Amino acid sequence: MNLIIHLYNILLYQPLFNGLVLLHLYLPGHDFGVSIIVLTLAVRVVLYPLMHSSLKSQKAMSLIQPKLQEIQKKHKGDLAKQSQAIMELYRKEKINPASGILSLLIQLPLLIALYQVFWKFSSPDQMVYLYSFVPNPGRIEPMFLNFLNLAEPSAFLAILAGIFQFLQTKMITPSPDKKGGSRDNMSQFAQVFQKQMLYFFPIFTILILWRLPSAVGIFWITTTLFSIGQQYIVYGKGKSNP
Repeated sequence: MNLIIHLYNILLYQPLFNGLVLLHLYLPGHDFGVSIIVLTLAVRVVLYPLMHSSLKSQKAMSLIQPKLQEIQKKHKGDLAKQSQAIMELYRKEKINPASGILSLLIQLPLLIALYQVFWKFSSPDQMVYLYSFVPNPGRIEPMFLNFLNLAEPSAFLAILAGIFQFLQTKMITPSPDKKGGSRDNMSQFAQVFQKQMLYFFPIFTILILWRLPSAVGIFWITTTLFSIGQQYIVYGKGKSNP
């Protein structure tokens, strides 16, 4: 376990922490909030291909939902034939249902490290992670636009992050079936679950950010807005179903 933590610090946390300090030292104005935004955008650009692949997989899975429901109805009660037909559909449509999950799992450690950097930046003991060639900035002034203290919580940023999280989740939530046809219990459950998630994630976001440093809120809002833009590119005009 200690080895994993050591590798995590060396490969992820330390490079990101040093990148944040360098941005703060050399960006015009030395605005810490701007440094957070720039570092977050840089990481999101690096992760863009992985996230793009994940979104394309989500879109493909969304588009074949009617066919999946047909298979479930056709082979109701026969799980073996149902599974075989679903796998055949995946092969025909050239979809790997695990690709989206794998890409998210690869991204997760990097995003967690970035989150921790913004959470712990104000602790003086973090300066031990500085590389030898990075100047020690001393005490970092955690200000954004000269009025928002990023070391303290911000209810405004927490609520704003929740609003953007709602918009992001809504973009990838399939529209309900308006044809009025009969739906099986599984389809009804899926729609109820999706509707709950639409409101759960924003509320969860607000609760998390309510007591955390505003630096984390700036990171959350920046990465959510970047994700919304990327989803717009993949889905088109914010619709999950063309």
